[in-house]
Amino acid sequence: MSDVLRAPAETKYAEELDWLESIDDSPKPFSWRLSPKMVRLFILGSERADGLDREISQKWFGDRSFVERSIVTLASDRGLLLIGDPGTGKSWLAELLSAAISRNSTLVVQGTAGTTEDHIKYAWNVSMVIAKGQSRESMIPSPIMTAMETGAIGRFEELTRSTSDVQDALISILSEKYISVPELQNDGTDAGDNIVFAKPGFSIIATANSRDRGVNDLSSALKRRFNFVRIPVVTNRKSEAEIVRFRTEELLRRHAIDLDVPPTLLDVLLRSFADLRASAAAAGSDDEKLESSLSTAEQIGVLEDAVLHSNFFGERTLTARTLASSLVGSLARRDPEDLAIFNKYLHGVVEPRSKQEGGSWPEFLDGGRDTIATLS
Repeated sequence: MSDVLRAPAETKYAEELDWLESIDDSPKPFSWRLSPKMVRLFILGSERADGLDREISQKWFGDRSFVERSIVTLASDRGLLLIGDPGTGKSWLAELLSAAISRNSTLVVQGTAGTTEDHIKYAWNVSMVIAKGQSRESMIPSPIMTAMETGAIGRFEELTRSTSDVQDALISILSEKYISVPELQNDGTDAGDNIVFAKPGFSIIATANSRDRGVNDLSSALKRRFNFVRIPVVTNRKSEAEIVRFRTEELLRRHAIDLDVPPTLLDVLLRSFADLRASAAAAGSDDEKLESSLSTAEQIGVLEDAVLHSNFFGERTLTARTLASSLVGSLARRDPEDLAIFNKYLHGVVEPRSKQEGGSWPEFLDGGRDTIATLS
C-alpha cells in the first residue's frame, strides 16, 4: 500500500501485528486477534522488561491507564467513548485499538449534522432494488453493521455532532446488539431473515470533543451504554516533545524529505506553545485568547508547515524565522484579535527572552514580527 496517501494502522504496522500475533499465547476475548496485554504493548511500545526479541515502537503517547481502561471496556459489552479537547489523539488511539483488536480500523462513521440513521444502519442499492426487489444482496450495510456481522470494532467519530435521532438509533444497537430490517420479509425458515445480529467481539469506539458540549448533548440513556475515558491535553514537555518528534519523523519519511530539524528549534516551539497556553489560561475573556485550542496536533501542524516551507522554498534546513512565520500564520485566525495577542506575546515574552538567552530567540522574534506586519 505504498501508493496511498495514508495507510490505516493495520496496514502501516502489519509486520509488527503479524509478529505479535505469532508469539501471543495469552487468552484472547471473543474474536480478538491479540490478547489485551499484546494490544497494550502494540500501542505503548515495548520495554526491556518485556523480554521480547525485537522492539515494538510506541505509537500513542499518554498515560498507560487510559489505554488499559479502553482495552478493558472493549472486552466488556459496553461501548467506549473517548472524550477530550481537539488534538489530544482520541481518533489515533481509536484507530490503533481497532487495528490491534480486529485488524480493521476503517469501519468508521463520521458524525455531522447531516449524519442519518442510514449511516449507522443500512441503505439500499436503488438499481438492484428496482431490478430484483429488496433483499440482503441489495442492502448496503453501514460500517457499524459490517462490524456487527464480523465481530469487529466499529468507530463513530464526533458523536456529539450527530443529531438526537442518530444517537437514539445507536442506543438500540448498543443495548440489543442487533439491527432489525423491517423491509425484508421473514419467510419463517430462519428467525434471522430480517435481523442482523452482532457477533462476539463487536463493540463501538466513539469520540467526542469536550468543546462541543451543548451541540448535541448525549442523553442519559446513551451515556449509560458507554464507558468514558477522558483524554487530557498533553502538558508534560517531555511527552509532548516525543509526540511532535514522532509525527515529524513520519512526515519526513512520507515526503522523502532530508531536512534537519534542530532540537533547539523544537524546544522553541514547545516553550512557545506552553507560554501561549499559560496566557490563555490567565485570560479574562475569549477576546484575550487565541481561537486555536493550542493542542499538540496544532503544534505538529505548525512544524509540518515550517518543514515543508523550508524544504520547498528555503535552504533545506529549518530556521527560527520560518518557524515563527509558521506559528503566527497557522494560528492567527481572527483579525485583529489574534494578531494583537501574538504581538503582545512577542513584545512581553519573546523580546525579553531574546535578550536574556539569545540563541534562536532573536531570529524567532524577527520572524514573528515580520509575519504580523505582513498579515496586518
